[in-house]
Order: sequence, then structure tokens, then C-alpha cells
Amino acid sequence: MGCTMSQEERAALERSRMIEKNLKEDGLQAAKDIKLLLLGAGESGKSTIVKQMKIIHESGFTAEDYKQYKPVVYSNTVQSLVAILRAMANLLIPFGDRSREDFFDVKLSSYECSFDVIEKIDAKLVMDVVARMEDTEPFSDDLLSAMKRLWADSGVHDCFARSNEYQLNDSAKYFLDDLDRLGQANYQPTEQDILRTRVKTTGIVEVHFTFKNLNFKLFDVGGQRSERKKWIHCFEDVTAIIFCVAMSEYDQVLHEDETTNRMHESLKLFDSICNNKWFTDTSIILFLNKKDLFEEKIKKSPLTICFPEYSGRQDYHEASAYIQAQFEAKNKSANKEIYCHMTCATDTTNIQFVFDAVTDVIIANNLRGCGLY
Repeated sequence: MGCTMSQEERAALERSRMIEKNLKEDGLQAAKDIKLLLLGAGESGKSTIVKQMKIIHESGFTAEDYKQYKPVVYSNTVQSLVAILRAMANLLIPFGDRSREDFFDVKLSSYECSFDVIEKIDAKLVMDVVARMEDTEPFSDDLLSAMKRLWADSGVHDCFARSNEYQLNDSAKYFLDDLDRLGQANYQPTEQDILRTRVKTTGIVEVHFTFKNLNFKLFDVGGQRSERKKWIHCFEDVTAIIFCVAMSEYDQVLHEDETTNRMHESLKLFDSICNNKWFTDTSIILFLNKKDLFEEKIKKSPLTICFPEYSGRQDYHEASAYIQAQFEAKNKSANKEIYCHMTCATDTTNIQFVFDAVTDVIIANNLRGCGLY
């Protein structure tokens, strides 16, 4: 004789099924909400990644964005040339054109120094623009001509070649090589111009977008030491961390501490993030960024500057593999995998390809964490 359920038992079973269904639906919804934390030391390319997300997953830059970035392009260009000129004075690198030598009659230690003894030279004109805080304005004809002559000077290029010895934006050559275009009266920034601009991130920048039926929230936080204390507010319920490293900065020092190698700082920071109790179950994605700059630099600047024990060849593949191994070695958890990608944050095609792969990893790990994979 078959067993029959009472009305109460059938109702209880139905409630159980509904609860299970709701839990599964909640789990699926939770798996669709992706919170990414973008971390890394200063100038590692985090903000450029955020810009790329606007290009790839939103509608790109707005008319207001283009308007706001125009003075940033002007400022980045002038400030880059000023940084080189100041470094020439500090490093005692002479101009190729000897008519500019009066520039070295004064040791330039600040933008406010006296220019009285520097007469009628291009360097004075450029430095004056910064001193008057007019570097965000369109280039005057005189300024444009002075900048073009200076950038053509062999001594300026000698100093640029030693840019690892002082602080200089990565975009310096990109903008200074294109002064004629930037100096046009009807100049408007391009998408690539905006990607190349440098503005220090302070506080937290949050962007939202949808991709592969997932709802992404991406948080970019300042990378300088003074900004890192603000990261704690983004830690709760993080799906994954994208940690950016500037591969090309293995022979450079920090802005905020010129006794500390930038790569050493990144390794120390990665160690603290990767092994932090907050992130025991959090996916870690490592972006070894600025691979284009690294590929050029490694040919002339030895990796032993940063890693004295390195005995491999000075080529891109062997040196980049060594750097990757140094970061992976910081992982103290046998259960945590580091997902590493070589990236060029200013290359939209590269970032689109990499982020697609990253999303697949996030989907699998997130579903697994919800017990649905």
C-alpha cells in the first residue's frame, strides 16, 4: 500500500521547494553582481583601465569629457617639458644648441626661482608659463615655437633618455612628438590623447557597466601611500581584485619617496593585499602593465637595477617572466591562484581581450563560490 502525504506535509514540502528556489535565484543574482577593486601603486595604470572601461563597455567619452581633458593635455605637455628642463639643470646635461646655455646660470630648484639672468631663451619662456600657472591654456605661437625648438634639441633628448633618474610622465614623448597637432587653433583631444593624460587620483572613483549579463562596479583608488588608507571602505563583498603593476618602472623611484624603488614598492604592496585576511577567498588578477614601455626599456636598462640576483637575458620574454615569478612567489596560500596578464593600458584592443578573459574567470569563481558551478 503506497504512502500518502498529509495536506500539512505537502504544504511543508512546497514551502521547502520555494525556499530552495528563492535561495537559488538569490544566489544567481548575487553571482551577477560583480564588485572589482582596482589596486596598485601610484602611476601603475589603474585610471587608464577605468577610462578603457568607458570606451569598451559604455558609450565612450562624452562631449563634456573631451572638453575637460583638453586643458589636461596642454598641462601634461608643458609640465613634461619643464620636468626635463629642470632635470637638465640638476643632472648638468648641456643643451645641444649652445645658445641656450644661459639656462644653467641658475640652479632650478622650484618653479618660483628667479629668471632674471635667463634672457630671451626658449627655456625661460616655457618655465614662465608654468610659473604663471598658464599651462592649461592653448599654446601661444611663441610658446609652441619655443617648445618645438627645445624638443628638437639633442641635449633635451639626452636628458629624456635618462628619465628613469627623475619624475616624468610616461606620456611625455607621445605629446611632445605631436606638438604641431596640439598647437592647432582648432585642436580637440582624441580618444588616445585622453587615455594618455595623467591626473593623480585622489579618493575613490567608481564606475558601473554591464558585460556578459553581469553588473560590474569597478572601484579605482589612489595609489600613492597617502591614498591607501582610503581603500578599507571598498573591501566589503569584493568579488575580485585587479592589481596593476607598472613593469617599466623597475629602474625608477617613487614620487613620494625617492629612496624606494617602484617595483619593490609594488611587490611589498602586492604581498600585503594577496595575503590579507580580507581577501582569503577573493580572486586576484595581476596586470603586469606598460608592457610596451618595458619591452623598449629592457634593451638598455638592466633588470639587475631592481633585482641584483637576476642572471637571465635582457630581453622582454625572459625578464617579464622573472618579474611575474617574483609576484607569484608572494602568494602564501596553496588554494589561491594568481591570474596574470601582460597588459598595455593605452591599447584598447589589448584591454578588451584581457578583460574578456578576466570576466570568464570571475564568472566561474563567483558561481563556484555560490555553489552553482
